[in-house]
Amino acid sequence: MAVQLLEHTDRLRRSVAPALPAARKSALGQFMTPAPVARFMASIFPPTSLANCYLLDAGAGMGSLSCAFLDRWAAGDQLHFDKVEVEAYEIDGALRGHLEQTLANYGGQLPLTYRIHAEDFIHAAALQTLRPRRFTHAILNPPYKKINSLSAHRSILRQAGIETVNLYSAFVALALALMQTNGQLVAIIPRSFCNGPYYRPFREFILRRAALRQIHLFDSRTKAFQDDDVLQENVIIRIERGGIQGAVTISNSTDDSFSDLESHEQPFERIVFPDDPERFIHVPTAPGHNQIELSEGVRSTLSDVGIGVSTGPVVDFRLLDHIRQDLGPDAVPLLYPAHFCSLRTEWPKEGVKRGNAIQRNSETERWLYPNGFYTVVRRFSSKEEPRRIVASVVRPDNFPDVEVLGFENHLNVFHENKKGLPESLAYGLAVFLNTTAVDDHFRRFNGHTQVNATDLRLMKYPDRATLIALGKWAQTQATWTQAMMDEQTQRLTG
Repeated sequence: MAVQLLEHTDRLRRSVAPALPAARKSALGQFMTPAPVARFMASIFPPTSLANCYLLDAGAGMGSLSCAFLDRWAAGDQLHFDKVEVEAYEIDGALRGHLEQTLANYGGQLPLTYRIHAEDFIHAAALQTLRPRRFTHAILNPPYKKINSLSAHRSILRQAGIETVNLYSAFVALALALMQTNGQLVAIIPRSFCNGPYYRPFREFILRRAALRQIHLFDSRTKAFQDDDVLQENVIIRIERGGIQGAVTISNSTDDSFSDLESHEQPFERIVFPDDPERFIHVPTAPGHNQIELSEGVRSTLSDVGIGVSTGPVVDFRLLDHIRQDLGPDAVPLLYPAHFCSLRTEWPKEGVKRGNAIQRNSETERWLYPNGFYTVVRRFSSKEEPRRIVASVVRPDNFPDVEVLGFENHLNVFHENKKGLPESLAYGLAVFLNTTAVDDHFRRFNGHTQVNATDLRLMKYPDRATLIALGKWAQTQATWTQAMMDEQTQRLTG
């Protein structure tokens, strides 16, 4: 069996995809799979001696993933099936003709049967979850698009016992529900499912039903789907329906050439911490433990420290009528990420898009905090920035004769019961959060550019006394370099 059609399909992808209407691609959440990615995904299915393969390709496009899988089978590469049955779903009529031709080319030369479904996979699969599971393999590049909470998709998914917020996670959950015991599922999906509260039900769904076998990372966020200008960081996962969980293979490459592919194994307890109620999926990029994990002095929760963290409560587009460029009568400072540089506050500031102040009145009062010392962390950063977590300190003397402050929604605010922190604690917390060790630790499980309050709440910290000691040190320094913050934090936490 010498059929090898992936390269032909990839040339077709490169000619057809640019001609597809952008609005249509956006509406369907379409991103075509390049041949090198498809080939790698097919390569990580484990060897099998199953006689019959039932392959699911949902959101099949022109068939690149099915091609890669069938090429591997045809090459006799440890997939020794007597026959393969493919079920492919593709809702876009502009692509189904190409998909039909691709699979027909294989069907003429291999013991292969196939069916192409033009129907919506979510509608079809949700009904099939009530029937016996049948697929032995699934290979997916699902669509990436948010699901409206009131949409028909959301309602259908709930009826199938799936609660999720994006088409990609819905496709993976439904595909998993249709797999036989020990069925193997490989998918390329955004890394955003690994953490954050919105994807917790999805994480629980897959971890209850499957063993996590492999996670592949791309060091460059933009290369895997560079033809489609995808900025979301993607990972490739392999999960096994009903498998017994063991060690997880972590692999990585700079880009989709896979020329510098590396891999190592990690115990599952380092991927999903046993005591983590959020079921965050961490992805250690090196075999050993990082500095935060090894430090005996970083074992406290925020609750132990006696402080909390919240998303900035001022959602500016809902309060536009109350936002002002300058302080003026009856207005108070409004702080945006642009007002912070290093550990310090720069307010007011020219060029802030919305403004520097917010009116204090009956409509805004409940969103304001008492003036005081606070530690703030920007919610959004670029993956290419030196640090993912960027913390600064708000000082009350920056705002003399001001009773309250506004914190805009793109900030996370550390506080004591919605009030300010002791000065030394605010500085110590900012220094700790700005260390290289914290950044390395955070990047292991945060694959998108957002730093959520939940992420910060679930981290471990030095105890309160150590944070205060770190803050007192910081207050004696004229400046704080990265090396200084790292060295002092290491000295105090061990």
